[in-house]
Amino acid sequence: MSDIQTDLATQPGLQQLTVSYHPWNSEGSSSGPISPESLEAWVNARLARHQLAIDRLLAEKGPRTAENTLRAYDDAVAELSATGSQTGLMDSVHPDKAIRDMAQALTQKISQAGVQLGLNQQVYQALNQIDPESLDAPTRHYLERTLLQYRLAGVDKDEATRARIQELQDKATVLALTFSRNVQENVNTVTVDDPSELAGLPEDYLKAHQPGEDGKITLTTDFPDYLPVMTFARSASLRHRMFLAYNTRAYPQNRQNLIDLLAIRKEMAEILGFSTWADLATADQMMESAANMQAFLDELDVASKAGAEKEFAMILEFAQAQQPGLKAIDAASRGFWLELYRRSAFDFDSQSVRPYFPYERVEQGVLSTAARLFQVEFRPVPDALTWHEDVVTYDVYDRDTAIGRFYLDMHPREGKDKWFSAHPLIPGILDHPSGRQIPEAALICNFPGGKSGEPGLMQHSDVVTYFHEFGHLMHALLGGHQRWAGISGIATEGDFVEVPSQMLEEFFRDPRLLATFAHHHETGEPIPAELVMRMNRAGAFGRADWVRTQLFYTTYSLQTHLQDPASLDPDGLLQALYMRFLPYTWVEGNRMYASFTHLVGYSSNYYTYLYDKVIALDFFSQFARTNLLDDPISMKYRRTVLEPGGSVPGKQIVMHFLGRKQSADAFVNWVGEEFQAAASVYE
Repeated sequence: MSDIQTDLATQPGLQQLTVSYHPWNSEGSSSGPISPESLEAWVNARLARHQLAIDRLLAEKGPRTAENTLRAYDDAVAELSATGSQTGLMDSVHPDKAIRDMAQALTQKISQAGVQLGLNQQVYQALNQIDPESLDAPTRHYLERTLLQYRLAGVDKDEATRARIQELQDKATVLALTFSRNVQENVNTVTVDDPSELAGLPEDYLKAHQPGEDGKITLTTDFPDYLPVMTFARSASLRHRMFLAYNTRAYPQNRQNLIDLLAIRKEMAEILGFSTWADLATADQMMESAANMQAFLDELDVASKAGAEKEFAMILEFAQAQQPGLKAIDAASRGFWLELYRRSAFDFDSQSVRPYFPYERVEQGVLSTAARLFQVEFRPVPDALTWHEDVVTYDVYDRDTAIGRFYLDMHPREGKDKWFSAHPLIPGILDHPSGRQIPEAALICNFPGGKSGEPGLMQHSDVVTYFHEFGHLMHALLGGHQRWAGISGIATEGDFVEVPSQMLEEFFRDPRLLATFAHHHETGEPIPAELVMRMNRAGAFGRADWVRTQLFYTTYSLQTHLQDPASLDPDGLLQALYMRFLPYTWVEGNRMYASFTHLVGYSSNYYTYLYDKVIALDFFSQFARTNLLDDPISMKYRRTVLEPGGSVPGKQIVMHFLGRKQSADAFVNWVGEEFQAAASVYE
């Protein structure tokens, strides 16, 4: 048993109730392999403890205080959070389909318990009797936010209305889980009859994709197969087939699932007194309203349009010079021609950096960067029990004190979630009367590598993604030391969640930082600074197009939640918005929405990525470019941005770190760098 598990198991009270905390190594009360039956027993035991905490709250007869009422409520939240997140993880990653199926069914049951808690009038009334003036600032923020979320859930409605809300919530949960599972388990394939179609792809890719006994090569829509084809394959036919295979995952089954989910959300919003779901979904966010969201998007629309048009004109002119007679570039060839343009204009070939980014070195580089930046230590736990042999485990230490644990599940496999995400597992509780609970989290990714003899060479965009997800992880762990589980870790407003992840992305561009870990997988040579500078100049080109792409996704997310689901045409809307925001020719048959799982998670609030990019770049502008890892500002960032978790409103976090409100100046400069870079090349 590891140090962290020992600490938890020997603590009294709350920690005594959480022995064998993880479902993947629990069977009854003893350690053992997971089974559908043991998972069900594990969940039922924790839901029983969740109910005991609620019963304790309601049995209190004295004046309501934080200690006798909010504490019991938070204990119920802590149990529900840890149970739901770990069961959801099993649904996403466990290799045994029987366990994934059981996890999905149990996730519905856990969600029902959450809905019941959110509609429990007695609990709401008890919390509402606590005097907020008697509380410290984090506790008062927690209480006020909890009461707001109760009201937004409809707790003040009559019994029949609350019953209808719960019925709708339960249906929405089933639809959301089904939508995500369809994407997770629907891996499309592309068959290559002629190996010459793979011309342009890296050597290691070709070695990993040899013909079968029938002489054919099978490619999947898993990201390590998909991304290189879209970037490097010279065959327009192969790119087109791969594009359609990727963008038709979970179609047609998720088309109706989406429409049904939107109809449920619309009815819930109207019951709760909102004209649209988007108004309800922003009511407790930094953005505050759907109207504010639309104004923000309109501003970025105007700011990015001219730059994106200029980018496209430059790429099209280049492509037409390379391929006389070419009239247009379609969506399936966008990445290919952008790559070729960057090679020509910036003397940068994306394949030239891949040898410097073998997966294992990147992992150690990200770890060493975060350790130095935030002054923590990561210690491997080789004997940790996990859900799959490929998972690696680390404990996080701060001055020899264990402060967290994380799991890395980083490569694709059958049945596993195909996207990239940080997954909080256990909320940290700093000073619970019964003892300390340490936060845990996992990264679920699908990077190259993980196979014997395969170096797992990563594209520079892969490495950016790794930094991004690790930013989430550090937020979960460093912010996971609160008095209350409900404000522990990534518990900020939903539209502040992407700030730490997008801020950490920017560190990837520093040549000195990269030289510490980006070494050639064969020669051991560190990546040359001059190559990094060319990579940065090339990487800056296309930022306006990135903004337009985000506007396309964001507006689709918003419009699907503004329009009447009864008359919504998700295919027609997708095409119309694509043609509004992006200059590349639409590809018929694109059903991207069917695998756009953010429609389930972020719902109408996908604007978060753009909104938080503005804040993240403003934050990063405070760091000294000549001394990124040893700049004292990094510890101020840790203390004022990451460590508060959800104990401070997002707008206050911005003020505490910047000393002012956020500004878009750094974002505008960031977008404009691409043409500065282009100008320096052509001078």
